[in-house]
Amino acid sequence: MYDIPFLDLPPLRRAAGTVRLPGSKSISNRVLLLAGLAEGSTTLHDLLDSDDTAVMLDALRRLGCTAEPLGDCAWRIGGIGGRLAVHEAELFLGNAGTAMRPLAAALALLAATQGGSFTLRGVARMHERPIGDLVDALRGLGCAVDDLGCSGFPPLRVRGEAGGRLRLDQPVRVRGDVSSQFLSALLLALPLADAAHDLHVEVTGELISKPYVAITLKLLARFGIAVARDDGWRRFTLPAGSRYRSPGTLHVEGDASSASYFVALGAIAAQPDAPLRIEGVGHDSIQGDIAFVDAARAMGAAVRSGPNWLEVARGAWPLRALQLDCNAIPDAAMTLAMMALYADAPTRLANIGSWRVKETDRIDAMATELRKLGATVQAGADFIEVEPPAAWRAAAIATYDDHRMAMCASLAALNPLARRGSGGAQPGVPVRILDPRCVAKTFPDYFETLFGVAGADAGDVPVITVDGPTASGKGTLAAALAARLGYRLLDSGALYRATALAALRDGVAADDEAALARLAAGLALRFDGASVTLGGDEVGDALRSEDVGLLASRISALPAVRAALHGLQLGFRSVPGLVADGRDMGTVVFPDAALKVFLTAGAEQRAMRRHKQLISKGIDANIDSLRADLEARDARDRNRAVAPLRAAEDALSLDNSALTVDESVEVVLGWWAQRRPFG
Repeated sequence: MYDIPFLDLPPLRRAAGTVRLPGSKSISNRVLLLAGLAEGSTTLHDLLDSDDTAVMLDALRRLGCTAEPLGDCAWRIGGIGGRLAVHEAELFLGNAGTAMRPLAAALALLAATQGGSFTLRGVARMHERPIGDLVDALRGLGCAVDDLGCSGFPPLRVRGEAGGRLRLDQPVRVRGDVSSQFLSALLLALPLADAAHDLHVEVTGELISKPYVAITLKLLARFGIAVARDDGWRRFTLPAGSRYRSPGTLHVEGDASSASYFVALGAIAAQPDAPLRIEGVGHDSIQGDIAFVDAARAMGAAVRSGPNWLEVARGAWPLRALQLDCNAIPDAAMTLAMMALYADAPTRLANIGSWRVKETDRIDAMATELRKLGATVQAGADFIEVEPPAAWRAAAIATYDDHRMAMCASLAALNPLARRGSGGAQPGVPVRILDPRCVAKTFPDYFETLFGVAGADAGDVPVITVDGPTASGKGTLAAALAARLGYRLLDSGALYRATALAALRDGVAADDEAALARLAAGLALRFDGASVTLGGDEVGDALRSEDVGLLASRISALPAVRAALHGLQLGFRSVPGLVADGRDMGTVVFPDAALKVFLTAGAEQRAMRRHKQLISKGIDANIDSLRADLEARDARDRNRAVAPLRAAEDALSLDNSALTVDESVEVVLGWWAQRRPFG
């Protein structure tokens, strides 16, 4: 997950490969609750690993359930069998509506009959999301529910006395036109009433998001509760004596809402002979958002499907504009709003009033951010109409702590593929995603997954080079910059040191240029954060040894070695961007880099830094000797015939002698901001 304030996406131009989806959020939190309420243990496979499931798991543990991780997104949940194991708890549920609504209902019924007091809170936005219709239905059953903030909104306290009785002689009534989660919460909670007669739930007003209620009904059936549906979606009957029974094992299918981003990606950027494959959800999905596939087809996507997979490629181009009632797919409809940017006319999405009570007011948020990109947008109480941009603009997209805003916005990076009405291709512009970490709510690895299947032209991928003499701190600075920007890191010195280490291990002479070049060309070198492996062995410390450094400095002047490593270095340039450090990154390897930095710390300061490093490792060292060695290396590097050490003509010099790493990072980020188009 990118835990950074913003992430810049370069213009993207193609898509191919395979995506494995995370588990469905809607299914994951429902089955977690059902397993927690059931008697015995339930093993859940392919459970979503996200912020929303994390708060549900924490709540279940606080309520006395056991939750044992089994690895590979599998959990064993030990349920309470419908009997409270804990009678008092404070639960923090973040911004997870799929946890807040059903837990409030379930605990209200349990507390009303078994006694207890439970407080349910969330983040500030959760306290703005209405829950009043569910509370009214619970109070109608005889449950005590206290508003701890604004009436009709969390936080709440549910409480009761042991031996209390519920009013079950009349149908339970709940509004369905604000959120289907209110009805789902009641259906999930009512089996806990242990009624001796059938229980009836009646919906007033039009029920929105019916497919999500359908998920609830199917999962209730898996746990032994067969709910009858009468009069369309207006009346539901739970049979007398309903009790939760664990199915033993249950597999969670991939998230259909998350699939929508990759269906859109394939429709815009994948070629028919190399479709984008999406695994984890297919035409047998129980999720209503699988209907998004039909909407994508209507816009022109070419889609094939199987029982647990989809393959998507571009069909019609540009995409066809759409006029669609999106009541059944409110979450996935957000993706349609972004696809509208690539359509041949304005697209109108109607019956989406529920967007206004989600993680943010999604109608207003979507309209605001689409306009930043250059689109013309009309928005009303329950609709949005999007006309594609006449000219795209680089934009910093606010995400409002809403995971779906962040994931949708990434599709705007495909703008080089958009077409004007005359058919001319748009120039590519980058797109900045503010607060990309919010995708952790449902898809923590979304951007990593996107970058695994989306491609850009090398010239569109931004590069920052950090060059300088030995021990100038270029590696430390580059690593810090890459971490702040979410870019890939190329430590070019590590490539030469790895070649030197391999030569020392294999007994290759320092002057055997051909043999050294063969070693360099076959390096099995892997960078993974702070870890560096060579042939599967961790070599981070070995690469920093003095003998390896001395040999690396010598062989880096050999033309055949440099040629062998050049292609490997260029291969590091990939989305979303690259920070490369070395001695010739800005002059030879990436002469078109958007920003080139050359460090100019003096030999005395560098010797002091190296001395501190060695002493901290328990290695004796003499500052004067270190300085003399550094000066000798500087002279050798400046005077070598191949790629001598020098600053690129357009490089910015940074004397970091008196600067901390953080201070140096801020200076370079300031320079970088001046070269970005986001203001």
